[in-house]
Amino acid sequence: EEWRNDMKDKLVAINQSLPTTPAGDGFDDVGGKAQAVQLWISSVLSTIVHYKAQHRSLLNEAATALQLASPNDVVLENVLPFLKLPSYTFEGED
Repeated sequence: EEWRNDMKDKLVAINQSLPTTPAGDGFDDVGGKAQAVQLWISSVLSTIVHYKAQHRSLLNEAATALQLASPNDVVLENVLPFLKLPSYTFEGED
């Protein structure tokens, strides 16, 4: 729930700031809109990386608890493959 609200806020924020941000002249003045969008994208990606790390940590804790509570062959063959996430990497993520 927390991550959902946080991401909604971030996605709405750009629509609130862009209308009043100067666009620039298109030549040597990039303007505030381009910079605002770049900062916003960076902020959104940082938030995604943060929540992805939290999610992975929770999955690892759950997998450990399952390994301790279940026979090893059940966990290795059925549970752990189900919990694996695609390995997407975002800029700034280690």
